Amino acid sequence: MVAAIGDQVNQFAPGQRVFYAGDLTRDGSNAEYQLVDARLAANAPANLSDAEAAVMPLTSITAWEGIFDRLGFIAEAGPNRGRSLLLIGGAGGVGSMIIQLAVWAGITVAATAGRPSSAQWCRDLGASVVVGRDNIPARLKEAGMPQVDAIFCTTHAADHWAAMAEVIAPQGGVCLIDDPAVPLDITVFKPKCARICWEFMFARSLFQTADMGRQGEILDAVARMVEAGTLRTTLADTLHGLSADTVRQAHLRQASEAMVGKQVIIF
Repeated sequence: MVAAIGDQVNQFAPGQRVFYAGDLTRDGSNAEYQLVDARLAANAPANLSDAEAAVMPLTSITAWEGIFDRLGFIAEAGPNRGRSLLLIGGAGGVGSMIIQLAVWAGITVAATAGRPSSAQWCRDLGASVVVGRDNIPARLKEAGMPQVDAIFCTTHAADHWAAMAEVIAPQGGVCLIDDPAVPLDITVFKPKCARICWEFMFARSLFQTADMGRQGEILDAVARMVEAGTLRTTLADTLHGLSADTVRQAHLRQASEAMVGKQVIIF
């Protein structure tokens, strides 16, 4: 909820419900009040509760930027039919939005999942193929998808590096968001002339890029899609009361690697 606005803000007013991911140079979500650049915010989806809306911005922007701005798919309903995307880490918060946005855009999605509940989550969101996290090339081949046009790797890139190089189609693209702990040999992608790119949704705000306002535009598009029933919230767990204890619980859940979707603290 907007408490106050600056004298240069004209798209919002006190009392409006907005959602945003913010930026790394300002205090974040462990605070009751936050100062946010208006270009990074949009009106929250009218059909979502505060908790349901709060989990959307960071994952939605990351997914949108990765699929459309970095990998180059068309950000419209349907025009990418016939093209494929391998999503490594399908059941997490970002993966949950990647599946929904990619399916909306007409992309056939193959997702990895480590547990039956995670696999079902991915299928419910629209993934056409769900495979285990081990021996991905063989599993994809068994599923009738021996290669993919693009890969969005949300986790453990180093563990899947060789597999990604094997299944990416010639002249395909690979988008990464995690932080590999060891150096990776990018030359394994050279024979296929594959493109490797990074997605870091805080880059635009961190460096005050000329197109920083695009994140507010993305969130506005996401909100309208949620209201139309095209996208759904990825809220999985809600903790009540902002305290050191609930923050600790949230971080422990996140570190368990057993989470699906997103969690939020309501105060």
